[in-house]
Amino acid sequence: MFALNAASAYSAARAAVAPSPQGGPSLEKLGKAAEDFAAQMAQVDQVSTGAMTGQVGTHQLVQTIAEAELAMNTVVAIRDKVVEAYQEILRMPV
Repeated sequence: MFALNAASAYSAARAAVAPSPQGGPSLEKLGKAAEDFAAQMAQVDQVSTGAMTGQVGTHQLVQTIAEAELAMNTVVAIRDKVVEAYQEILRMPV
């Protein structure tokens, strides 16, 4: 089940790392994806603190943690693809 979640998270993030129409990777898309991830993690912190103080319900906490897990799986899948591409470049003959 974890692999299925990671695969679906990666497919959802493909638009963020897709090449731009000019032919090169879009740093703006990557920057936006990083900002979205940071915002998601900040929301988890905020909701977790609210749950500890009794201001946020358990259902919202569980939902936010599940969304954060999906975001983390996406980031890990993208990182794995980047590492794989780097290793492929290292294997190229000079």
